[in-house]
Amino acid sequence: MRGKKATKRILPVDHIYGSQLVTKLINMVMEDGKKGVATKLVYTALEIMKDKTGVDPVEGLEKAIENAAPRVEVRTRRVGGANYPIPVPVNGDRQNTLALRWIVATIASRNGTKSSAQVLADELMASMNGEGSAIKKKMDVERMAEANRAFASLGAS
Repeated sequence: MRGKKATKRILPVDHIYGSQLVTKLINMVMEDGKKGVATKLVYTALEIMKDKTGVDPVEGLEKAIENAAPRVEVRTRRVGGANYPIPVPVNGDRQNTLALRWIVATIASRNGTKSSAQVLADELMASMNGEGSAIKKKMDVERMAEANRAFASLGAS
């Protein structure tokens, strides 16, 4: 490994819900440095989710991320001139990052009929209920890891 290990930065909490998770979601939604637009979009989506489900928005977001977070993923490792997909457990921070990334990806692939906030709220509610594209992506990743379980012994060295 070259150079120094990057230090982990501590995110500030958001000013409405007091949650670092909401701040991370805002940062992932943000495009071209337009944080005000991203903040408004996320808060609107959380309000829509609160109105439709009656659940506290931060608890709903945590539940959606918990459901969409993968437990194992596949990493490629080179052994003797061949590349093998090795299943490895995913640590907590990466689980949250992947889950948020998959949830936010639905905004980019939305139909033109709904607003971005509505699409984000729908995906968060779907993830809370164990449905949606983020859950599908999680299942695909975990299925790939299960299929390559035979190569798990190669990653032990």
